[in-house]
Amino acid sequence: MLLFLAGALRDAGDQWISDTDLPLILTETSTEVRDRNGALLRAYPVGTGIWRLAPGKVDAGFTAMLIRYEDKRFYSHSGVDGWALLRAVRQAIWNGRPVSGGSTLTMQVARLLEDGTTGRWAGKLRQMRVAWALERRLSKDDILRLYLTHAPYGGNLEGVRAATVAWFGKEPHRLTPAQSALLVALPQRPEGRRPDRYPDQALAARDRVLHRMQKHNVLDGAEARVALSEPIPDAQRPFPQLAPHLADRVRLEQPEKVTHVLTLDADLQHKVEGLVARAAAAAGPQVSGALIVANHQTGEILASVGSPAYQSARQGFVDMTQAVRSPGSTLKPLIYGLGFDQGMIHPETLIHDGPVMFGRYAPRNFDGEFRGDVRIRDALQMSLNIPVVRLTNELGAARLVATLKQGGANPKLPSGVPGLAIALGGVGLNLQDLVQLYAGLANAGQGLKLHHRAGQSSVPVGRMISDVAAWHVSDILRGLAPPSGAQPHVLAYKTGTSYGHRDAWAIGYDGRHVIGVWLGRADGTPVPGAFGGDLAAPVLFEAFGRLKPDFDPLPAPPAATLILGAAELPLPLRRFRPRSAAFEAAQDAPQLLFPPDGARLALGNDPVTLKVRGGVAPFMVLTDGAAVATGLYQREFEVPNPGAGFSTFVVVDTAGRSDRVAVRLED
Repeated sequence: MLLFLAGALRDAGDQWISDTDLPLILTETSTEVRDRNGALLRAYPVGTGIWRLAPGKVDAGFTAMLIRYEDKRFYSHSGVDGWALLRAVRQAIWNGRPVSGGSTLTMQVARLLEDGTTGRWAGKLRQMRVAWALERRLSKDDILRLYLTHAPYGGNLEGVRAATVAWFGKEPHRLTPAQSALLVALPQRPEGRRPDRYPDQALAARDRVLHRMQKHNVLDGAEARVALSEPIPDAQRPFPQLAPHLADRVRLEQPEKVTHVLTLDADLQHKVEGLVARAAAAAGPQVSGALIVANHQTGEILASVGSPAYQSARQGFVDMTQAVRSPGSTLKPLIYGLGFDQGMIHPETLIHDGPVMFGRYAPRNFDGEFRGDVRIRDALQMSLNIPVVRLTNELGAARLVATLKQGGANPKLPSGVPGLAIALGGVGLNLQDLVQLYAGLANAGQGLKLHHRAGQSSVPVGRMISDVAAWHVSDILRGLAPPSGAQPHVLAYKTGTSYGHRDAWAIGYDGRHVIGVWLGRADGTPVPGAFGGDLAAPVLFEAFGRLKPDFDPLPAPPAATLILGAAELPLPLRRFRPRSAAFEAAQDAPQLLFPPDGARLALGNDPVTLKVRGGVAPFMVLTDGAAVATGLYQREFEVPNPGAGFSTFVVVDTAGRSDRVAVRLED
């Protein structure tokens, strides 16, 4: 009967445990964004602002200390340690009050999952039942992981990893004995032992753990002495918030993911964020800034700064790496590259910088001056406007837009139709678009699509220009004078300033990396006196200095590159001329100003007056194919009236150049 009763009780107990309604085990943890090396860039709190990070790799010394202090028979009991319960009861009876708890780590996990109480018998019995049920359904490592995820560490911190980040500013895979001891002691009284509020209680609790670890030979004497002398933290550290704009974007792109691993480098990101913040503050009130660092050989984005501060009075919440702005003069290198590719120009080709009209559009240089004939190399380095508009007119604005798209950019046209003003910034692009285009220039004319997710394969974009044209562009740009104190001839770069001083740009590359910098105001209002060369270029060079100690050399010229002086160039390349120039009259050819072509003149029998501009005297006049006057040196003269009807007058100068008009004469 006793055996039968024992068996029945056992079966009933088994059924009672099997029928346990377990709490939710898959608890939400903070979404994390990590860099290429696993460093935490940003985390997002869960629920009502709780920081609960997945434990990850935890220091083995801490785990050993935790088990030895909290539950030394963790790996041998089935959820409830009978010996620990008996000890706790005996000590409570002897002392007249509870002295030590008998809860195992599994029972503590049960309490944490249900957010239950510890002191009442009903609560304790419920914890024991859930603990037995957990042990049947989970492994010991799973249970330990649940504890490391949910243990409270003061305030809104849950889990050992949130605690190490907040209290020590580090991941939990490498902890000192003193840090481990504090983490063991904190969950017993997470609010009463917070080191930032109750440092004496926190220190005493940590030291008790250390003394017990020394007593049980978990630590030797020397380790214990060093640990006891180590100070405790006096404040919580803020959780990392590096690359917050990009982190928001990737979280929005894939909201179901808990961990996002990016190609960014946390150390570099921290450096360039500080650089942009200082540059924006020095540029003036309300000035924002943005910066992108990428490896143009792999397409990986290594740093992305959307604004000087994520939350600031400078509209820091706006991600200026994605904001569409006018690129100013930064597209000029690509236009010249297209001209090289089309065989229209060479770096030593002469092009005229003078007044010009394209319909009603009359481009002007930034300083309002004209320089006459200049080399293409000098026109690009001086960022002259008129020569590049001349070239764009010949290439076609639509060709330039198609090249931008082929290079991976997404241009926005204000009117929907490309015009010549696109050469001077009359198109909308964002900073990432420009870095993408310059990555293509740096990579021999065909770049890789920039990406920010680790493990993503590099995808080539369309070829923009040939490798020879790209080399010519790079060779010209690296000859641009650098900011004061910067090393010359190591970086191919271009600056730009949009109309009204709204945007200051600097984008450059060496043999491996490309960096783009933007400074301006997020709301698009002007920044008086802002120039890309003054504001953005120094930031560009300093960013390269923070990226690496030395510049990677730019590539050598391709075998097909034509490197000649101006006098050695083939005749068609010595001076830029539109393709229609062969069919156009020379600028100094004679021109009949009066009468205008198609005019009707009521002269009766009076002679016909002709007025000539240009040409070289003496002149000859033909009326309806017959010479009527020769040896004329005047610019205004009379010829005989051929009579009523239609007549053609031709004036020929001494060089054989001519002009003609057809008129109708009436009585």
